[in-house]
Amino acid sequence: MNPPWWMEGVSFQCQPDCGRCCDEPGGIVYLAKEDAVRLAEHHSLGVKEWLERDCHTTLDGRFILDSDAETDICIYLDSNKKCSVYDARPDQCRAYPWWIENLASQRTWSKTMDECPGIEAEDAFVIDGQIIRMHVMADRNASRGFRRWNEV
Repeated sequence: MNPPWWMEGVSFQCQPDCGRCCDEPGGIVYLAKEDAVRLAEHHSLGVKEWLERDCHTTLDGRFILDSDAETDICIYLDSNKKCSVYDARPDQCRAYPWWIENLASQRTWSKTMDECPGIEAEDAFVIDGQIIRMHVMADRNASRGFRRWNEV
């Protein structure tokens, strides 16, 4: 079996003041349990309290991050297109653009390249295939999500 095309590495550098990946109406951010813990701690809240305040569930019961009621974009994207919870952001956000649906084929990757100015940007550096694989796995884990919070 041949390794995925991206295992050789891909040029990428997140661009300053961009925020395009977060500024899409209708975007969905699935949450892993670790995301909920990290974001609740960031806001000095209990996990259950944070989930009730900043999340809702999909039809199949997975927790997802709320979107702004007026703009339908991420609640944590500020007016300067900066993530207000950057250090605590969800794994799915950390993984972008390395989502499995973006990497599935050269066609889907070309579409992602059109949307993301950080891919092959002038100041980009090559992201190693093993790092990309770790992001793919984090995205998959977050996409599976969780449906119930049980205090430990």
